[in-house]
Amino acid sequence: MNPDRLRILKMLSDGKVSAEEAERLLDALNAPSVATQPAASASAPPRYFHVLVDTIDGQGPTKVNVRVPMQLLRAGVRLSALIPPAARDEVNAAMASKGLPFDINQLKPENLDELVASLSELTVNVDRDDTRVRVFCE
Repeated sequence: MNPDRLRILKMLSDGKVSAEEAERLLDALNAPSVATQPAASASAPPRYFHVLVDTIDGQGPTKVNVRVPMQLLRAGVRLSALIPPAARDEVNAAMASKGLPFDINQLKPENLDELVASLSELTVNVDRDDTRVRVFCE
């Protein structure tokens, strides 16, 4: 469980905050805030990779909120070591055929830490009349 959540729940159980205050704090913890993103990336490595999509089409509004824990990315990289060499060659060939010069053999935990550090500064915003897309790390 998230240490901040635990702290809030502990304050609630100790009677230091009311149930309403705890709920407000927990909601604030879960809400992505553009204002807090730069401060969070400056003080600590990002914990989540977010993709938010808000769109309005003929059937009404659509909202998509994808939040991927960076720990999941790290675990995936560690698991990639279990891929048999022949399968790695097939993956590399398939990616090269699509114009992506990527070598899966270079995917190692130490390389991922560098990538995650780079992602802390990632922010992508796409605004159109009917669609808003935001991609960021926090």
